[in-house]
Amino acid sequence: MKLTACKTLSVALVIAGLITVGAGIASAQDVYKVNYFSNNAAPAPDATVRIDNPGLTYGNLCAMIYVFDADQQLTECCGCVETHNGLRTLSVRSNLTSNPLTGVVSRNGVVKIVSAAVNNSPCDPTSNVTPKANLRAWVTHIQNAVGTAWPITETESSDSTLGATELANLQAQCAFVNILGSGQGICSCGTGD
Repeated sequence: MKLTACKTLSVALVIAGLITVGAGIASAQDVYKVNYFSNNAAPAPDATVRIDNPGLTYGNLCAMIYVFDADQQLTECCGCVETHNGLRTLSVRSNLTSNPLTGVVSRNGVVKIVSAAVNNSPCDPTSNVTPKANLRAWVTHIQNAVGTAWPITETESSDSTLGATELANLQAQCAFVNILGSGQGICSCGTGD
């Protein structure tokens, strides 16, 4: 009797393991870029996010942008069209953090970008986001002051694996911000095509 229970438990664990591995395989690759911003307040200089569509797909893509405060709360979101070989430049201060849902501007936080197929005009980060590879992104970082100088560094946004749960959560939180905010919580797309 005990041997049968052990076999049943072993089979259940193997099936659970296969489901977990299968879920990882279903995750989208090269579509999810993550970076941070810091010291987002005067007298520190403004930081910049640059997004490029290098053209592997030879068509337009959407940069679905989700801005989080350091306390893990989504403060702003928007979708911006990225043309083939286009470069979009966004100000962290003016485009990504100036219209927060709560009215409190984030000093430090995270910028998440989903590279996606065009789903609307303008791109809609709240629903029907279909990840499609190839956007690239860089962010400047305003480091802590050294005397009166503010050192600035720049890094390419890190690739992360975008799972179905994370994508669903990003869309749902953005939809909630859009409904609740009545115009607050919507970022803008800066300059570029």
